[in-house]
Amino acid sequence: MYLIGASHPLKDRSKLILGELVRSKRRLVTSAEVLQELCHRYGAIHKLDFLQPAFDVLYGLVDQVFPVTKEDVEASKTLVLGYKNLSARDALHVAVMKNLGIQDLLSFDKDFDRFSWIRRIS
Repeated sequence: MYLIGASHPLKDRSKLILGELVRSKRRLVTSAEVLQELCHRYGAIHKLDFLQPAFDVLYGLVDQVFPVTKEDVEASKTLVLGYKNLSARDALHVAVMKNLGIQDLLSFDKDFDRFSWIRRIS
């Protein structure tokens, strides 16, 4: 969202990090939850004209979009119950990563730092 949205303090940093990741030919993946978050956010702020460009940018960057499974949702429930103030969305991201064995995460959200096995790229 930082890439295509209005001016934001993290916009330039996002471009820089993603540029470095793409140039390094690093395999980039995401999950269907990220796509859902784009729908949710742009709908909530009534900026639906940004939705397709956001999908296009994401599809242009990632090598694969993983599904969210029943097992992911069950694991996210366990995380929500076990970690105080962990949002359901963050829990689902963590659960998907754990289930797929993914440790690196591009995020400016420091809430992910409570998971020692996640290496947050920011």
